[in-house]
Amino acid sequence: MRRFTRHELTNLLGALAIVATLAVLAFGLPALDRALPAERAVRADRPYAVGGGVSVVPPPGATVDVTGTRPGNDRGTALFRIGPVRYAISVQPFDGTLAAAATRLRERITGTPGYQVTGTQLAIATASGLTGLQGGYTAPGRGGRYAVFVADGRTIEVTVSGTELDLGLRLPMIDTSTRTLSYRAVP
Repeated sequence: MRRFTRHELTNLLGALAIVATLAVLAFGLPALDRALPAERAVRADRPYAVGGGVSVVPPPGATVDVTGTRPGNDRGTALFRIGPVRYAISVQPFDGTLAAAATRLRERITGTPGYQVTGTQLAIATASGLTGLQGGYTAPGRGGRYAVFVADGRTIEVTVSGTELDLGLRLPMIDTSTRTLSYRAVP
């Protein structure tokens, strides 16, 4: 039987350590990720930074879904859940008018099979002075509301969706939250 040299044993142990590290990365980290909850509690008494200089005070009982939340300096997205209702705010650079931003959001909504915009758009204003447009949409078994604002070269889009019953129960809290949207210029 052949004897292994110290150098060969060191190489073998190093190779096994690399394989073990790769196994932990390939199997352990995804398992850990699945074990952590996607939703985290947020405080309803202080502004939540969405990104791009935009903040909002979440509704009471809301959680933030970290799988759909991406803050950034010039853009950002926050995905809140209030029970089964989805409340999303998206901020991104935009070089256009409020009417163009509203048209773009409506086209994205109606581009989803089965979704249609309902009723007329209405003016909306936040407590901080942002002015925008809001409207509603429907889909089979779901309803929704959208609002869009333009501030300093950014569009702020708000979409809310859920079943008609769930949406009806939570919409007053979400409307109150939407009115807390504020924009502060990012240097």
